[in-house]
Amino acid sequence: MSKGKLFIITAPSGAGKTTLVNELVSQDENLCVSISHTTRPARPGENDSVDYHFIEKPEFMGMLSDGDFLESAEVYGHHYGTSQLWVNEQLKQGLDVILEIDWQGAAQIRNLFPNSCSIFILPPSIETLTKRLQERAQDDSDTIESRMQQARSVIEHVAEADYVVVNDDFEIALQDIGAIIRTQRLGVTTQQENLNQLLNSLTRG
Repeated sequence: MSKGKLFIITAPSGAGKTTLVNELVSQDENLCVSISHTTRPARPGENDSVDYHFIEKPEFMGMLSDGDFLESAEVYGHHYGTSQLWVNEQLKQGLDVILEIDWQGAAQIRNLFPNSCSIFILPPSIETLTKRLQERAQDDSDTIESRMQQARSVIEHVAEADYVVVNDDFEIALQDIGAIIRTQRLGVTTQQENLNQLLNSLTRG
């Protein structure tokens, strides 16, 4: 069985990465998204084990000590972590996995999986990012200001990614990310692994 590929998607809060990822997964049966564990409270409309695994800090720290996370990070005072067991199981089954994580976690994953592909999603402008956060109506003005300051520092890490997509027009951004995923699947290294049997039959004397 072929092994799946790991895709990392990073973006400042409000850039629209979750909406893009959900649409990508709904259109591609060979693509799945890792559900992170977090200590932050659920926002309106979020569901446990669907959007995140919402857990208390002592449980999170216990899992961290036990080495259960592939990567972990503290963002806005809350902890986030990616299940090592779940990700490895999906990859072994031949599924491609998207990790929707911040730049700190992305750096950890790139060290563990050098062949992973990282995609950075940018907003078309700071004004648009501010407007999106305000329209989300999930944070007060002080929190939005804090997120905007954090967004600027997150964007400074854009050069660490393999690809950059600007989420101005949703459909175009969706097509761009889909094209990146298809390109990665068609790479020689991936194709050699996935089409080993075919290549052997074609090259046999």
